[in-house]
Parts: sequence; structure tokens; C-alpha cells
Amino acid sequence: MTQLEDDRKRVERRITSACQQAGRERDEVQVLAVSKTRGTAEIRALHALGQRRFGENYVQEFVGKHDALTDLDPPVEWHFIGALQTNKTRPVAERAAWVHGIDRLKIAERLSRQRPEAMAPLQVCLQVDLSGEPGKGGVQPPEAGRLAASVARLPNLALRGLMAIPAPAQGLAEQRRPLARLRELRDALNAQGLELDTLSMGMSDDLEAAILEGSTLVRIGTALFGPRRPKARQ
Repeated sequence: MTQLEDDRKRVERRITSACQQAGRERDEVQVLAVSKTRGTAEIRALHALGQRRFGENYVQEFVGKHDALTDLDPPVEWHFIGALQTNKTRPVAERAAWVHGIDRLKIAERLSRQRPEAMAPLQVCLQVDLSGEPGKGGVQPPEAGRLAASVARLPNLALRGLMAIPAPAQGLAEQRRPLARLRELRDALNAQGLELDTLSMGMSDDLEAAILEGSTLVRIGTALFGPRRPKARQ
């Protein structure tokens, strides 16, 4: 068994155990393999093991990997999970299946205009700032409803849910607190008439807490690929 196989099975056991503890079915939680700084050979190897969803943070790196891996069958479902600048939205709109980090209407409007009509609507999540950390993106919770309503009206996009990257916390209870707030915000927005079915929350260190709080998609990098490599140059 390769290290990648072993790590993937270990992640699967953690997710299965957390789902059992939460009283949820295993198929309620999807795994997004965060492949930033990883080479195409590693993505191919994980794809061969059955992984289909991969997430990238940097536009230039994402474009290169996307274009180099178009031969994979079944095709990769690419998720862009990093911050987007207005001058870099087009390559993402033309290639990604999902975008997780929308926190400004201007970015959503550009993605909507630049999404090719022949492609399926771009699935999007709003990034919510739960921790107030400097340098972290995200709409403030009180403003999320207004932004969500505006994004939901845009053509060529499908607003699916909310995403967050909470500050690191020690212990399950501390990890769960901000994630519970994201779930509660999703429920409040749905009560106002939206139909959000996705909570993109939980990473290698806190996936159990996220699943207990209702995550439908966990973004796993280190636990699958090992320690992060230096950032690729943009």
C-alpha cells in the first residue's frame, strides 16, 4: 500500500467515525482534496484511487493543472477555494465547477458575465468571516443575507451555500463553536427564502467538529498529501 492510499483510508475512517457520532449517513459528506502546491502526478494518483473533487487556491496554478489533466476519465470536478482578484476571474469562470470564496458582489458579477453559456451554471458558496482574523477574506455575518440575495439573482451562477475558514482552535468544543454559527447562519438564510444545501467547512485538523456541525464538504489537504509545500509562484 502506498502512503497516499494509507492516508486516504485514514481520512475515510475519520469521516466515517464522525458521521456515526453525528447520526449522519456517510454519503452526506463529500471530500474535497486540496491539491494546492501539489503536482499533477499526485493528483493523478489520488484520482486513480477514486478521488474526483480537487480544490485549488491560486489561479495560475489552477489553470495549469486543469489544462494538463483534461484527459482524466471521469473528469476532475475542480473547485476554486482561494481569494479571487477581479482581474483573474475569467480563467476560473471558464474552468471551475465550483467557487467557494465569494465575499463581494463584484466578483460574483464578473464570474456570472464570464461563465460560458455552453457550460453548466457555476456552483458558488459565500465565504463568511467567522473569526475576524486580519488578512482573511469573508463577508461579515450581518451582511451575508444581502449578499446572498444579490448573488442568487445572477445568471450563470447557482448559489449553493456557505464556506468558512475559522481561526485554529484547540479541542472539539472550541472548534465546534464557530462552525455552529455558520450552520445557524445557513439555516437563517434558508428561513428567509434561500435554498442553500452546502456547508463547506472543516479541514484536516477539525473535520470531526465540522461534520458534527453539519458540514457537507470537508476540504482536506495535509491529511491526504502530507505537509504543505511552499506556495507556487503566481
